[in-house]
Amino acid sequence: MAAINTDDVGKLIASISPSAHLSYETRSDFSKFKKTLKDDFWEAVEDAKAKPGEEHKLVYDSTSETLEPVYFWILDFMNNVFKSVDKLVDNFASSPGSGHFAEMGQRATRMQEEAMKIMQTIGVMVKSLVQIIYDLREFEMRLSQYNSADSKDKAVAEAGLLGLKQIWMDNVDIKRGRGSINMLAQDLQFVTIRDAFMIANSVEDVKKMDLNDRVKRLLEPRVAEFLKWREISEKEIKKRYDIERAYLKNQVASLQMYTRWAKPYLKASVQLQQKDMKNPALVNVFDTMVLQLSILGKNKFDFFQSIIDKKLPQSFKNTKLKRGYNSCVLVDFNFRGIPQKVGQHYAFGGRVEVVFRSFALNDEELKMLDQKLAKSDLNDAMQLVEGMTSDSLEKLKEDIDYFTKELDERAIEEKKKSDDNDINPFMALLGLGGRSEEKKKDKKKDEDITEVKPDSYMESMARKLALSSANGLCFAVYDIYKKAHGMASYPVEWNID
Repeated sequence: MAAINTDDVGKLIASISPSAHLSYETRSDFSKFKKTLKDDFWEAVEDAKAKPGEEHKLVYDSTSETLEPVYFWILDFMNNVFKSVDKLVDNFASSPGSGHFAEMGQRATRMQEEAMKIMQTIGVMVKSLVQIIYDLREFEMRLSQYNSADSKDKAVAEAGLLGLKQIWMDNVDIKRGRGSINMLAQDLQFVTIRDAFMIANSVEDVKKMDLNDRVKRLLEPRVAEFLKWREISEKEIKKRYDIERAYLKNQVASLQMYTRWAKPYLKASVQLQQKDMKNPALVNVFDTMVLQLSILGKNKFDFFQSIIDKKLPQSFKNTKLKRGYNSCVLVDFNFRGIPQKVGQHYAFGGRVEVVFRSFALNDEELKMLDQKLAKSDLNDAMQLVEGMTSDSLEKLKEDIDYFTKELDERAIEEKKKSDDNDINPFMALLGLGGRSEEKKKDKKKDEDITEVKPDSYMESMARKLALSSANGLCFAVYDIYKKAHGMASYPVEWNID
């Protein structure tokens, strides 16, 4: 899905809540739309037409005044009227021949270069993680031989010791060249020395064997050397194993840190990219710019207060809505301006069309709207860095968890020993404690909503009242702006309830 524009927000609302906000002429049109919606959501969005509770339009044209005050006056007023105001759309495009186009392009390129530098580092670190895990597997296999050799089970201990002897001959003794045990047995006809070495577990065992003195003189220092190597090498491998595991955890944390560093640059580079708009106002050699903004104000509908105010029957007081409902006002700004350089920044004068529309949406519909809006160019850019880190870490997660589990358990054990009332800011920074519960909540929160269930009878009543409130709020924002700026307006009083 490409970048969302101001026209798409109303279409999305109509598609998410067709029973309440889809404009259709006949029942057959509605049935056809529902079928398309089930087969391909975005195809249905293209054909959708919103039916708001109320709609008002304001056009302001002034090349001598900037456009920012129009937006910020409405934004500040909505912040006083609504519990929350979210920005849904922020797109812009400049004429290719304008200075604004060139400057924005340079800034976007700079952000892209910084992002790519970090992304290259991330790629190197992912490869490093794979190599570290491979090394840890090798260490683990080697340590398993030592553990087997120390086993109380005689058969297991014998197998482990034979494995260590083979490793010693292949990696340590082989460096003697023609003096190694393998070469002595092969080239110098010391046919018994290899088997004797594999049987002997101490120097005393060699002395007790029925061998000639020449073989014993060669074998005794080799067995003593092997026993010393076994003791020292086990300590060294365990030490390197612990160091590698700590390094693995460090690299994972570093990789996540670089991911956080890359995201702002990627986000800025996408935000500075100009959107592909087929707007006739964008003439190649003109010095013009088109800007699209959409903000959504939301107020929670108070179901029980409506019963107290006798807007709903008293018989509803013992019931509880499964979903909350919201009075929403969507304000779309479509600017057509002339960029004017003022110092290091630009000011924009020109024409703005402001469209005010009211809707009533439940919590599931608002969540679905947020999820659909997230499927845009910006979200794709964020998924790029996530793909290089989160996806890679997900595939390595089993190995990473396996090798860092003991370290994490040790850290948790140390934390338990400390005073419970002593809050460690560094542990809090790392997010230790309660993290699994937060992940479960986030996972549940991020689950995609594919379909919203129809309203029940009580919910339909709540939606009507929420829409009525939204209608009043929509007209209030529109009418008060006009009155505050000395424009012709309705001579009647308004009521936001």
